[in-house]
Amino acid sequence: MRLPSLAILVASLSALFQGCATSERIAFLGDSITEEGNRPGGYVDLIRQRLKNSYNTPSEVIGAGISGNKVTDLQARLEKDILSKTPNIVVIYIGINDVWHYQLGIGGTSAERYEAGLRDILARTSAGGARVVLCTPTVVGEKSDGTNPLDAMLDKYSDITRAVGRSTGTLICDLRKAIIAELKQRNSENKEKGVLTRDGVHLNEAGNRFVAEEILKALNYVLRGN
Repeated sequence: MRLPSLAILVASLSALFQGCATSERIAFLGDSITEEGNRPGGYVDLIRQRLKNSYNTPSEVIGAGISGNKVTDLQARLEKDILSKTPNIVVIYIGINDVWHYQLGIGGTSAERYEAGLRDILARTSAGGARVVLCTPTVVGEKSDGTNPLDAMLDKYSDITRAVGRSTGTLICDLRKAIIAELKQRNSENKEKGVLTRDGVHLNEAGNRFVAEEILKALNYVLRGN
């Protein structure tokens, strides 16, 4: 079945927003991918501009990404950067540095600490009254045949994210599953980068559009009250 277009998804979101008595405040919490995503043309900005300018929806979109962040960093700044702003919805997109920093030799995050960190963030965010969309980490390398050095570890940490989502009743936006499927279609030359990322990790123009579409699907689901 063909997925709905981004325009159709945003139009659907627009109708949902306009039917709400109060404005929605959506916060995006993450690392450098989200920090860059909040810049013009980034995935956060694409969502913001589509909702605000194209459809004039009563929404506020907050970008709260910081380069180099891991799950422990999100825990440390959750109150200041997210909860104090009283968002209605929080999109959490973390995990790349928790894995990638092992390869870079600057300290990753153990699987146990990663899971505990996610659970703490979800508990505190939900206690504040916000609905949560929890994203799986995406890629460190775009080879489509499963030979990127950190593929197995990213799969493990994505499984942890999915399991935490299931056990807490949190909606998962499975970016890793979606981006791997997309790369299998679009990266027939098995390139390490340049398809959806500029360097194997950070999103390029196509990647930002792709991630924006995937997250809009999840937001549509949340706003419908499913």
